[in-house]
Amino acid sequence: MPPAKKRTRSYDPARTRAAVLAQFENVRAAVRTLTPEQLALPTRLGDWTVRDLIAHLALTVASVGRALERDEPAKPDLTLPDYLSATAAHAGAIAEGSRDLDALLTRTGEDLARHLAAAPHTRVLATRAGAMTLTDHLVTRAVELVVHTDDLNAAVPGLDVPHDRQALAACTRLLADTLAAKAPGGSTEVRIPPYAVVQCVQGPRHTRGTPPHVVETDPLTWLRLATGRTTWQDAVAGGTVGASGERADLGPYLPLTT
Repeated sequence: MPPAKKRTRSYDPARTRAAVLAQFENVRAAVRTLTPEQLALPTRLGDWTVRDLIAHLALTVASVGRALERDEPAKPDLTLPDYLSATAAHAGAIAEGSRDLDALLTRTGEDLARHLAAAPHTRVLATRAGAMTLTDHLVTRAVELVVHTDDLNAAVPGLDVPHDRQALAACTRLLADTLAAKAPGGSTEVRIPPYAVVQCVQGPRHTRGTPPHVVETDPLTWLRLATGRTTWQDAVAGGTVGASGERADLGPYLPLTT
C-alpha cells in the first residue's frame, strides 16, 4: 500500500491577519524605546545592525501591499512548505530610506491594515518566490516577524519584545511542516508543544502507543534550530531539546533555510 498523502495544513484567514498586525505592532512599540546606541548594536545576522534588522522587517511587511497591487495570477503555484527554500535568495534585502524608523514603521503598519481591509483572503498574490494565496503569504510574514523578533531580543540586552501567540503558533507549524516535507517519513515524531506535532524521517512507521523515536522542544528553540540560529548539537547539549531513539537525530536536516 502506498504511503498516505500528507494533508496540507490550512490557516484561519482572520486569525492570521490579526497575528501579523499584532506582531508588527509589538515590534513597532519596542522600536520607539530604542536609543541611537541600541539601534547601532550588531545582530547575529552577519553585518546587520539593529537598525538594519528593523528596516528589513518593514520591507518584509510592506511586501504584502506591493503584491496586492500587482495583477492577480490565475492560481497559486507555491506551497507553504516550499516557502523557505524558494525565498532563500531574497533573504538579505534591507529597506531604503530608513533613517526615521518610527515613521517608516507607522506608515508600513497603516498601509498593511488598509490593504488587508480591502482584500479577500482568497486573493492570489504574485510574490518573488511564486504565486500564493493572501493567507499563505501572511503566514510567511508571521514567520519573518517572529524569527526576527527573536533576533531583535537577542541583539539588545534587556529587550523583551513579546511574541503574539497566534503568530508564534503559525511560525512553529510552518517550520515543522517544512521539516516533514524535507525529511518525509513516519519513523520519528517531532513534538513542539503546544503548537505542533509532525512525523518525519524514513524508517519503520509506528502505529500505536509511544513512538520509538521522539524529539521534543519548545517553540523558540525550534525556530532557532530551523533557521540556523542555534545548532542541533548545542541544543541537545544544553537540554533545550529532548531526543530519544536512533532516528531522533535531526542534525542532518537542519537548518531548514539552506
